[in-house]
Amino acid sequence: MSQISEPKQLDELYNEAHPLALKKEIDELEQHSITFIEHCPFIIMSTSDKNGFADVSPRGGDAGFVKVLDSKTIAFADTAGNNRLDSLRNIVERPKVGLLFMIPGIGEVVRIKGTASLHSDNETLDLFVENNKPPKLVVKISVHKLLFHCPKAIAVAKLWSETNKVERSFLPSLLNIIQDQTQASS
Repeated sequence: MSQISEPKQLDELYNEAHPLALKKEIDELEQHSITFIEHCPFIIMSTSDKNGFADVSPRGGDAGFVKVLDSKTIAFADTAGNNRLDSLRNIVERPKVGLLFMIPGIGEVVRIKGTASLHSDNETLDLFVENNKPPKLVVKISVHKLLFHCPKAIAVAKLWSETNKVERSFLPSLLNIIQDQTQASS
């Protein structure tokens, strides 16, 4: 098959989207998306790097680590990581983000497109204090679009199936992987 380079070529390959599939994208949080977010312990955040490439980063915490501030705004604390700050730098320079909310055992996911900003004021930090310690900063996202995505990909991957879990033994530790990769590139 030749490379697809025009949207028209896609239209020739696929049927039109069902009207409900198009209509399900909404522009603010409502009761079901709020409930989903309040129970969600894991998100994947997409930003864009300085070269225009998508950059994807996982974020996690106890269910509800992402807080709904109002029908157009969500927020989460930045937690300690490797200090590369890729996503945070991307947000400062190119604030458009995509988020994928996932709950173990639930097939559906929530997708959000929005504009992110970083905040370090005490009032915002105080919303995320843990063990009497505020975070260094909070990521706020102004929601532009959201939708519930069907569970087909998670079902096909059997992502939440106990019988589909992979034994880690085929892969060395992350430290060994990084050491091997950095020695190979020296």
